Amino acid sequence: MGNKGYGSIPGTLFECITFLARALPVRSVPTFIELLIGAMLTQTGFVTGAWLAINPLRSWSAYYKWLQEGKWSWVALGVQMARMMVTFFPQLVWFLIVDDTFVYRASRKAPGSGVYHQHGNKANRPQYARGQCWVSMALSVTRGKKHAAIPLLSRLMRTDGNTGKLDAARVLLRTVARVFTGKKVCLLVDSWYMKYPLIAFVLTLGFQVIGQVRRDTALYSLPVATGKRGRPAKYGDKYTPDAVALLPEVRHWVFLYGKWQWVRYRTAACLAKFLRGHQVRAVWMQFEDEEGNLSKPRLLISTNSAQSADEVFKDYARRWAIEDLFNQMKNGWGWREAWQQSRQVLHRWTQILSAAYALPQLLSMYCSEQMHDLLKLTPWRKKAPVTAGQVRLGLRLFFGHVRVRDWWNPTCRKFEPSATPGKPGETARPGKTAWKRQSKNNRATNPPPPS
Repeated sequence: MGNKGYGSIPGTLFECITFLARALPVRSVPTFIELLIGAMLTQTGFVTGAWLAINPLRSWSAYYKWLQEGKWSWVALGVQMARMMVTFFPQLVWFLIVDDTFVYRASRKAPGSGVYHQHGNKANRPQYARGQCWVSMALSVTRGKKHAAIPLLSRLMRTDGNTGKLDAARVLLRTVARVFTGKKVCLLVDSWYMKYPLIAFVLTLGFQVIGQVRRDTALYSLPVATGKRGRPAKYGDKYTPDAVALLPEVRHWVFLYGKWQWVRYRTAACLAKFLRGHQVRAVWMQFEDEEGNLSKPRLLISTNSAQSADEVFKDYARRWAIEDLFNQMKNGWGWREAWQQSRQVLHRWTQILSAAYALPQLLSMYCSEQMHDLLKLTPWRKKAPVTAGQVRLGLRLFFGHVRVRDWWNPTCRKFEPSATPGKPGETARPGKTAWKRQSKNNRATNPPPPS
């Protein structure tokens, strides 16, 4: 339908879906595209909701059977998502974010269901709750002053065995490490993941790490050569609170966490004892409000000691995007309603939900100028920033009325609109091949198209 029918949809969307489809067998691609588009159009996380959001060609049981018994890998789909980011949205430095989240589940028989401690300390929430713990890895992308996290892979934690969240993080990083070969990569983590086993593994991959640690973390200055006989000193003087107070303080006006604010910080290149003496860049920082009050001091550490202090806390501010990712995935893209009863099916459907969230988010950031025709449903938000939710509303106007399976061309293996001209919201007339697949009852009421 080209420019006359569906030209309002950016071509980047079709290119990205075509690129993701390369990770699946050819026979699985049409079903995958239908579920991906359906998950993109609905707010629920049910397979039925995605099935009802499109014009499906198969029955509901066929899609569920494909999720359960299809010969395809959800890990390969996540790796292909990372390749897509590197190919279509290049950056000078790639920032990977690893964090864990909690999804409520009432069922005791659900995969990975257990009682976990709620360390978020949110109001009106129980301290312990039953649910599923996920370790997720996302990629931070930037467009102007806007940061967003694009989900790559998520791993469901087991309630039995010795596999912990640090092991899951290593598995996720090892899976996508080959995609970023020869590129500058920095891992952003919170204080829970700033532990030696994970940091040492990341350094072997050639990546750098920026994270927050406890304020009383043992840090030492660089040792000074004494010229005396014997083994040289491994550490210098320890950075106690009094020693940190003697460092020069810098007051900087910077844009962080969505607003301009004053930051006071002290910095030094030192040796971290919990990293076996690895040289790091330490930044002690505090935020200053409009009344001059200071927040609690924070300690950030970067394994790249040559990095400046302002680069450290600016880069670490990107980590907060994954918290927004978790919030939108649970409430807007139905992650909390993924109720599959087997571990493999749950991983597969969660990966499709992640891709369904990533594509509108990328369109809102990189193709916002091309989305004006899609946003005609909300003219009162014409001057507001384009969001992934608005993109979904616009795509629903088109994809809700077409048979997206017919847009997949198995010959050239591309997902693109049909060449038949039409208007937005109208389905292209099926060709003779599509008519031959109809049943005898449908043929009686729907005659074949003229040749």
